[in-house]
Amino acid sequence: MRRRRIAPWLHCPCVLGIVFISLLSPACAEIPWPEVGQRLASENERLARRPGGHGGEYFIVCTLYYTPKESGFTFERGFDATRMTRPGLHGHTYPRDFLRSVKKEGYGRITTPVNGRSYIHYNGGSYSFAGPPSGGGGTLVARFSAAARLLGPLHRGLILETPAAEVQRVFGSTRWKIIDTGGGLRRWQIDCYYGEDQPLGPGRLMARPRSTTFEYAYSTARLSR
Repeated sequence: MRRRRIAPWLHCPCVLGIVFISLLSPACAEIPWPEVGQRLASENERLARRPGGHGGEYFIVCTLYYTPKESGFTFERGFDATRMTRPGLHGHTYPRDFLRSVKKEGYGRITTPVNGRSYIHYNGGSYSFAGPPSGGGGTLVARFSAAARLLGPLHRGLILETPAAEVQRVFGSTRWKIIDTGGGLRRWQIDCYYGEDQPLGPGRLMARPRSTTFEYAYSTARLSR
């Protein structure tokens, strides 16, 4: 499981207030994780040295994930759209790059449903036909669900508030709930679920939805339990 019924937010006492302070264009390089990791460690060490310690305040990095749609993986758009099948797909074939994207994102929406199921899911080395994308906390809700590392203060069940105008512009939302975890996520990272979309482009751009150029944002965050 990479990231992923969400309880109504009004019943959760945990609220995280976030102020976003920087964004990166996809024209730039991939997220420089060594640099990001150093920045996160430095800022959080500074917060921890205060008389009251963190006091529920942290410095984090916000990223984005989404559910890729098969319809966007065409030769015309520069993708390897060679039809392939994989274990668990029972002979059904899909574009090679689409399957690669599903392997990374966890789920993908297929053009033609199979046995009433409109998605394929990748887990543990095999694909399967599935219902809507979900995680340990329930079904993913576009622009509301988020994921964080399994261990750490930003855990499943927290509600996040992101009042920044830029986040509202990118996601059309200022409220998030952490409903999933993932081994591939990093300490102090929050992964926000964008929803379903075609990919921005081939190569590394397969990890970006077509409708936004958002890559990542640093932020300060406050938790309330």
